[in-house]
Amino acid sequence: MQTVSYDNTFGMVDLAVYTELMADDNRDQINRLKRNLTHALRQDITQRQREYMILYYGHNMSMEAIAQQMGVNKSTVSRTLKRGRQRLYRCLRYGAANLLEQANS
Repeated sequence: MQTVSYDNTFGMVDLAVYTELMADDNRDQINRLKRNLTHALRQDITQRQREYMILYYGHNMSMEAIAQQMGVNKSTVSRTLKRGRQRLYRCLRYGAANLLEQANS
């Protein structure tokens, strides 16, 4: 039976090269996702959904605080956020290639 040592330098060099290559690949994917998300936030959700998402995710406000500020029920905020997330998910999942083409043109 052969013993495998994880302390050899050759294996660590291979791992370092692989990690660096994967990091570059991930950066491109992350940048593309950010561009698509920004475009989707501008074009594919309603103004109210955008406002609530900015308050909830951007300013870390609770749903109760958003409801008080906007003069609506907490359940309205919850439903609006849910619908906005669903629209973004569908857009990014099914329309990412389309969005990228539109953003580049």
